Amino acid sequence: MAYNIKDVFYLSTSATIAASTPNGGSAQLDLSAYIDPIARGRTKGTGLAVYKAHFAVQQSASNSDPIDDAEAGTFSYGLLAGAGFGDVATSGISVGSTTFDATNALLVQNGSFYGPKSMIANASTTVDMFPNTAVMPSVEVPYVIVRDNVCLIYQVHDQMTEATTLSVRLEVAQISLDQATLNQLLRTQTV
Repeated sequence: MAYNIKDVFYLSTSATIAASTPNGGSAQLDLSAYIDPIARGRTKGTGLAVYKAHFAVQQSASNSDPIDDAEAGTFSYGLLAGAGFGDVATSGISVGSTTFDATNALLVQNGSFYGPKSMIANASTTVDMFPNTAVMPSVEVPYVIVRDNVCLIYQVHDQMTEATTLSVRLEVAQISLDQATLNQLLRTQTV
């Protein structure tokens, strides 16, 4: 399949980041209906190509208003293929130190959010508040998921002043995979 209007469709999920709460949380998106990692006879395995991920950060309690200019919180976020965390509220998980590293084979996309009143945003005029993305798939080389879930994971660094919604919309397509490619992806996406 190719990146075109006929094959691409959207999937989305969101997580609420609680105010005044440390550590991290996650929202899991079930992909089992779109993926078949087993090639049978002449039938090829199927993966889910993620071409683009669009993130949004909004206030939770105010009908999707933009982040208040008094927000001082900061957090890292990412999409991890096959992480299997499930839906976990803020403070429910402590994200590992290498989770959002570019060397993590499960990382689909990552970035950071800096509230307008955070120390980082105030100290620098060169830091984009959001999105501040480091790793991302592309239309030419999508990230192909062969596991049955993808998790939107976040780690709070400076507690959020207000409850905040982090959401993501994925541009995806199902693709057929030959056995060699499928085996390589299964090896690299082992948790």
